[in-house]
Amino acid sequence: MIQTNQATPYSITGKIVHCRLPVLFSIQLHEPAMKYVVLILFTAYTLVTSAETERISFYEQSLTIDGESYLIRLPRGYQLQLLSRSLSQPRMLTFLPNKDLLAGSRSGNIYRLSPPYTSASILLKLDDYPHSVAYYDNYLYIAQTHGLYKVRYTPGQASIKRSDIRLLAALPTGGHSSRTVKKGPDNRIYLSIGISGNCSDEYLHESYNFDARRGGIFLLDESRPTARLIPFASGLRNPVGFDWHPESKTMYASNNGPDHQGFHQPPEYFSEVTYGSFHGMPWYQFNGKHIRKDSCASSPPPLPASKVTLPVATFAARNAPMDVHFIDKNTMDKRFRHNAIIALRGSWGTISHGNFAQKKASRREPKLVMVHFSEKHKLIVSDLLSGFQLRNGDRWARPVGIASGPDGDLYFTSDSGISGLFRLHKLNR
Repeated sequence: MIQTNQATPYSITGKIVHCRLPVLFSIQLHEPAMKYVVLILFTAYTLVTSAETERISFYEQSLTIDGESYLIRLPRGYQLQLLSRSLSQPRMLTFLPNKDLLAGSRSGNIYRLSPPYTSASILLKLDDYPHSVAYYDNYLYIAQTHGLYKVRYTPGQASIKRSDIRLLAALPTGGHSSRTVKKGPDNRIYLSIGISGNCSDEYLHESYNFDARRGGIFLLDESRPTARLIPFASGLRNPVGFDWHPESKTMYASNNGPDHQGFHQPPEYFSEVTYGSFHGMPWYQFNGKHIRKDSCASSPPPLPASKVTLPVATFAARNAPMDVHFIDKNTMDKRFRHNAIIALRGSWGTISHGNFAQKKASRREPKLVMVHFSEKHKLIVSDLLSGFQLRNGDRWARPVGIASGPDGDLYFTSDSGISGLFRLHKLNR
């Protein structure tokens, strides 16, 4: 448990901020290339997760952007950097073999950035919402709301003609519009899709018609002349993020729970996903302890409650989990290795009934959290990077996509507030 004392105000570049632990000392750092000034405030946060896990200490850093200072809590030995604001509403990230970085976006653009990732150019402009892209074998797979597309692509290529992309498989539309595509460790392409609402009678199974076949993860089959999406896992209301454990190669996914049960239920969760796994929604909900029937579903459940896969970890309700990214041996340092980082975008709902009409300061805050993996202990969830929501409830950033860079740093996007690309940079590398 991380304990803090009473908040103490400090004046930084003319703006009053609050620190939850006494400041021991401060250092002024200048990064002309980034065009901002970082003031690091060292504090004494410490996290101990298990007997096998090394201590992770935290400190508070003030990041000044456009004259405004924002206080961030992050692991000691790291620094948060805003690399680029030349991306509009960026979402998921993909690094290429040549070290280029691609980003999907809500703005319709697919962006390309080359090292040092401070300037983005538009690789491709689309009318629909290209939430994510994946790269494999000189092809880009582009996940738009209404379909999965494919185009030949050579890393380093500066632009793509719209006429060159072709539709692989159409997708149903309405409601949740993001579609996440990733290449698995088996070199196969996977794609996630949410159901349209809270209780929609939709099931990612071939027994349902095309428009209602959603709520889970597809596997792309290109072995036939006409590509098809095969149901891989079902019963996930909105699995925006998924990734594979670096050692076991097991898939794990985040899931956005429904809104109709208020601010506190059901919890958002992080689940192991296997071929054929059923995660219950919209017919069943996990209340933090047990699987319970959800009365809002209009059709009989396709499977009994006993077949529902329980989550391996949970987050507080209404956190809006986005991307999932595992830390491999080449990223950050050994304290974080093989743990999963999840972007929580923060809730729109507020206490106490979960609607938007209440006090916005009570909304769940955006942050990056870490799920600690251990063979001998229950998975533990802890904050990795926080401070994106001010005391009045305003958000200056909302994390979405996460990726490991070729430099060993952790990169993530924000699509709201400050829209751009951030990096969690290891100091004294």
